[in-house]
Amino acid sequence: MKHYLRLLQYLKLYKLRIAQAVVCMIVSAAANLYMPWIIKDMIDKVLAEKDMETLNLICIGVLVIFFVRGFFYFGQSYLIAFVGQSVVLDIRNALFAKFQRLPVSYFDRHQTGEVMSYLTNDVATVQNALADKIIDVVTEGAILIGSLVMMFLLDWQLALMTLITVPVVAVSMRVFGKMIKKSGSEIQSKLSDFTAMMQESISAERVVKAFGRERYEIDRYCEQNAKTFKASMQNVKLTSMLTPTIEFIAAAAATALIWFGGKEVVDGRITAGTLVAFLTYAVNMSNPLKRLSRAYAGIQQALAGAERVFSVLDMEEPIADKPGAIALPPTEGSVRIEDVSFSYTENVPALSHVSLSAEPGQMIAFVGPSGAGKSTIANLIPRFYDVDSGSIQIDGHDIRNVTIDSLRAQIGIVPQETMLFSASVRENIRYGRLDATDEEIEAAARDANAHEFIMALPEGYDTQIGERGLMLSGGQRQRIAIARAILKDPRILILDEATSALDTESEKIVQSALDRLMIGRTSFVIAHRLSTIFGANQIYVIEHGEIREHGTHEELLAAKGLYAELYALQFKKQLPDS
Repeated sequence: MKHYLRLLQYLKLYKLRIAQAVVCMIVSAAANLYMPWIIKDMIDKVLAEKDMETLNLICIGVLVIFFVRGFFYFGQSYLIAFVGQSVVLDIRNALFAKFQRLPVSYFDRHQTGEVMSYLTNDVATVQNALADKIIDVVTEGAILIGSLVMMFLLDWQLALMTLITVPVVAVSMRVFGKMIKKSGSEIQSKLSDFTAMMQESISAERVVKAFGRERYEIDRYCEQNAKTFKASMQNVKLTSMLTPTIEFIAAAAATALIWFGGKEVVDGRITAGTLVAFLTYAVNMSNPLKRLSRAYAGIQQALAGAERVFSVLDMEEPIADKPGAIALPPTEGSVRIEDVSFSYTENVPALSHVSLSAEPGQMIAFVGPSGAGKSTIANLIPRFYDVDSGSIQIDGHDIRNVTIDSLRAQIGIVPQETMLFSASVRENIRYGRLDATDEEIEAAARDANAHEFIMALPEGYDTQIGERGLMLSGGQRQRIAIARAILKDPRILILDEATSALDTESEKIVQSALDRLMIGRTSFVIAHRLSTIFGANQIYVIEHGEIREHGTHEELLAAKGLYAELYALQFKKQLPDS
């Protein structure tokens, strides 16, 4: 139960509400437990002795008890639900914050749908354990213990007979609990796969339709859904077997009590009212046992979700601030990459002993075949990944010795695939600097050649652009991304093939905005079209993770190496269009 105990640690912040809930539970349970005693008095005094005064008191007592019970039952239900929902809120916030701190490499290895499953399916099972099942456990547990105490007060011999069933019930619940927890883990795993597959299919809807694969995706969805169904039904089978098992044990104990208690009444050792009250308490015990078995099954399944949640919360954060890390001072933009090697996977080098430098305000370009390592260099500068060996320095500061926030605050990135949020144009640009005024946002848009098309939108800057900005063209999305970078005003700029996916007309507009953005900034440009980097201060040709050659455009052409081959190949293809 270590995971459940860990869940309960989150309850510390809500001690007052829990104390209030416990008071409500005690009063509600006490009201429940008094009813069998009323039945005893009804039989032994009212019916046997024709006592009208007692009958009047009993009737008034029943109304008072049910009113009190209802009032305090509402209190316990509301307070426990409040605490449970609050703890789930805290866990979900902690989990989301953890995902924000995890490195890019984690998301390289895990699908978006799988990450979403942690925040939805797994947290939902935790919510079930805390907000719902804990009410059953505490309430029914109180009734169970209270009933047992009252049974001892009525007849200790019959009470001892009842206790014999407790270890049998405990063993049954433990055996079933292990199987249910294992089944719950399987459900959470299948749900994670199902969510990942669903997210992937929906996000790729255009590709699905382009290849006419609707039927294939439906079949894939149904297959994954069937696996989830199969895992769920295995869990249902176990939980459905647990309850009747507990009920049968309780029924066997009740049968023994009826026979032995009936004999005691016949022999005159106890009254009929005492036996009826005792049997009522025995039923009061069997009902909590049945409900506790169901709650126990639910908790076991929920613990499978909790285990997955805690596995993420306990995950190491390899890209994190070192103890004593300092804030990077406002940088001039000097960058040194010294003898850097890096691998995404062990023994498969992505970069080998790369060294280069950039002075403030310079434009540095990377060219080379796909998979050569160009984007890898760009990803290492803002510490999306850490180098395996060597170092990267900005103004003489090793980037591993400064805080991540201060480092990335001075770096702007315009990627090839622009990611915009499902919000307004204004909010997407403001993402570059959250305290920017509307005037600063519009100024950044003008510098990015975006103001005119934004004003032509139905609601201008307040136009909602849809998920990932799909209501805009590729060139428009890219210009909003450039406006966002301009608003951030970074000293170091990374352009990762920012125009390669655009048509010629859009490329000219976007390139004009990029040229304006790079003025006065140290810029690293990953280029697909060589025409965009002719004016670079240094061009580094990357192949198989190594620098093959570097120099200016003219120097590299004169060297007649790999760059010259790429140039000839690219511009030869363009000749028919010129």
